Amino acid sequence: MKNTIRHILLLAMVMTLGACGKFYKLEKSTNWDEVYTAANEYYEEGEYNKAIILYDKVLPVIRGSEKSELAQFNYAYAHFRLKRYIEAASYFNTFYESFSRSPLAEEALFMHAYSLYLDAPDYNLDQKSSREAVAAIQQFINRFPRSDSYERAMGMIENLQSRFEKKAYEEASMYYRLTEGLFPGQFYLACIVNFQNFANSYPNSEHNEELAYKLVEVSSAYAERSIFNKKEERLNQALEFGDEFQRKYPKSGYKNEVTSLMEETKEELASHQKMKKQYDEIRKLEQEAREKQQKEADEKQELEQAVTPETGANSNK
Repeated sequence: MKNTIRHILLLAMVMTLGACGKFYKLEKSTNWDEVYTAANEYYEEGEYNKAIILYDKVLPVIRGSEKSELAQFNYAYAHFRLKRYIEAASYFNTFYESFSRSPLAEEALFMHAYSLYLDAPDYNLDQKSSREAVAAIQQFINRFPRSDSYERAMGMIENLQSRFEKKAYEEASMYYRLTEGLFPGQFYLACIVNFQNFANSYPNSEHNEELAYKLVEVSSAYAERSIFNKKEERLNQALEFGDEFQRKYPKSGYKNEVTSLMEETKEELASHQKMKKQYDEIRKLEQEAREKQQKEADEKQELEQAVTPETGANSNK
């Protein structure tokens, strides 16, 4: 039994060394037909790393020939099979640009988009590459609207859009949480901008009702803490947000909260307008007093100027 195992291991070692020797010779070979054939064989056998090494060697030599098309297509797929999605996306795109009339062009353009899609990060990370994936998928859809992969491509876009939506919602929620800190002022404004942008970007989102309520809440708090000259404008804006919420969501679970916030805002607005009226009256009286004082000063100066020449004339006599 032990001898049998030894023989099997020995045979395996011999075969492995033989295979390594064969691949080593191919790396050094200048017989391009042999290298090309071996690269395709390694690819078909799933030996993608070896196939890539041989394709790297032979592709510059066969570029422009009939063999180049299949070699470049397999080369892109070999990277894809090894989950090197960024490289695969680039090579599939290069193939499409080089062989746009090839029967493989449609698949190459789809795989370019699909590779970028698979490389796209989770929603909580930077979404730059995800947007590149959306652009690539849209390019495929526009170029091949009747493709069998059309529905699959649309599903990929929907998935990426849901990531964008979730990231935008998390960012808006983060600003909302920051309003509970020691210095909420700047975050109130950030919330107002983010909540409105979210509603514009994702009009059918399930989060819109919640954020619309928080918009009323945050804008009311922001207005209440505003400087005197900005307060009335911001209170009116908060009331506009409240009116809009009530129109859009008349049966909302936040209905009572919004009604309460609007009543408080209206009271604050009335109080502010009363104070502003009193302030304007005081300023008016102060202005009138200054004008009266200035008028008296001007009259006194005119009287002094009228007397001075007469005094000078008498002194000359």
